[in-house]
Amino acid sequence: MNARRTALLGGLAYLATFVFSMPAVLLLHPATDDPTGFVQGAGNESQVVLGGAFELITALACVATAIALYPVTRRVSRTAALGFVASRTVEAGLILVGVVSILAVVTLRQDFAGTADAPAGLAAVAHGLVDVRGWTFLFGPGVMPAINALFLATVLHRAGLVPRILPVLGLIGAPLLVAKTMVVTFGGLDDLTVVAGLCALPIAAWELGLGLWLTFRGFRPSPVLA
Repeated sequence: MNARRTALLGGLAYLATFVFSMPAVLLLHPATDDPTGFVQGAGNESQVVLGGAFELITALACVATAIALYPVTRRVSRTAALGFVASRTVEAGLILVGVVSILAVVTLRQDFAGTADAPAGLAAVAHGLVDVRGWTFLFGPGVMPAINALFLATVLHRAGLVPRILPVLGLIGAPLLVAKTMVVTFGGLDDLTVVAGLCALPIAAWELGLGLWLTFRGFRPSPVLA
């Protein structure tokens, strides 16, 4: 096993999730902000399709992080290693459901924008599809990173493969992220508020810090790499 190559691939995959996921939110804005107006012809269709492609890449990068790191994580705990692969796959699946929902709104626009025979419930369908994307975004990137952290941060902390502060951030951020998502789900908080952002910050710092460390420094010396 080439530990440096494993770390590099895992780090690059983590960084890819940031590089593509954040612009995707902005690119999808014409459809998610005003589904009715978008279907009727307002907004940039190509921009939304590009945002969907970015989210597709994000989903693939999610799975790639777990697969790339598996040769190392399985040496510490096979259960945690498989759990990390499974949780990342579930996260990717939720993201893909959201992508399909948004691209379906694009199809509605292509089929009915500016036509006289548009169905009466077209706006309701568009809003429903955007709502599906909203829920997949809440439970995908909103919950699954916490589960990912419980598996991966535990492994890295136990083996001492990265600076302790990184997995500690992940283990602290996991319950904060889940709590924030549950409060948002039951209407106690808007997901776009400062408080919600602060609750998600530790997990974001854990994933970004891990991606940067693995990419540029690699794993620390450990018996599991022998």
